[in-house]
Amino acid sequence: MTSASPSLAPLSEAAAEPSALAEISQETLALTRRLFVQLIRRPSTLVAGVLQPLIWLVLFGALFAKAPQGLLPGGGSYGRFLGAGVIVFTAFSAALNAGLPVMFDREFGFLNRLLVAPLRSRSSIVLASVLYITSLALVQSLAIVVTAALLGYGWPGASGLLLVLITLLLLVFAVTALSLGLAFALPGHIELIAVIFVANLPLLFASTALAPLSFMPTWLGWLAALNPLTFAIEPIRAAYAGNFQLNRIFTDVVLQAPYGSLTAASCLAILAALALGLFLAIRPLLDRKLT
Repeated sequence: MTSASPSLAPLSEAAAEPSALAEISQETLALTRRLFVQLIRRPSTLVAGVLQPLIWLVLFGALFAKAPQGLLPGGGSYGRFLGAGVIVFTAFSAALNAGLPVMFDREFGFLNRLLVAPLRSRSSIVLASVLYITSLALVQSLAIVVTAALLGYGWPGASGLLLVLITLLLLVFAVTALSLGLAFALPGHIELIAVIFVANLPLLFASTALAPLSFMPTWLGWLAALNPLTFAIEPIRAAYAGNFQLNRIFTDVVLQAPYGSLTAASCLAILAALALGLFLAIRPLLDRKLT
């Protein structure tokens, strides 16, 4: 009885070994699952992330419920106008907190354990954070979308909902990249929380979330027209305009900025460029910190 050819052993071992992509995916899903387990153990994070914008939506919508018709561009109720701003603010706030789990892992030493673990790629640490925050932000934002519909502020429809999801994804990717960069650049969570608190409300008020550009003084109108939140708010607001069709994102103007008119496609392109630019900007920092 002859023995098996030894040349077949390496081939069988290579065939049995999972691909690099499969290993990275497995590592990413495992690290993402860990973050969701932490969320399940501390659900107050999710509850607070949904409750705060809900309060904004209900209170501000009621506060301006008797605003004169025609006060806002294009008419309509203030609640519908506000809905887009609250949806974007919810996703923005969730993404801005993306760096906190990484920062706590740094301070408690868990990140060092990951760095000495036999990971196929340490990029899975970053990918897990992005996947977790993206899922969390979308869940919170969709809760606001449903609540706004129940309050009578409208529903974007199938095509409009797709535009909402695409816009939120681009915004979340951009802000998550910024937050992760801060998590590795700042010395501790106190500094990161301070940056979050300082940036959160000013960026909200210096956008079109609460008021149109026509209501603002010139200097604030310029700031709002350059604010990334505005580039996310206006396409979503257009999705709620009624009878929205995706083929109109290249033609219908959604933002009359001081420097010119922008369509929904232009706003999405700006958000995509911002997300790509921020991820490329933090990549050298991540390479240094994760090696």
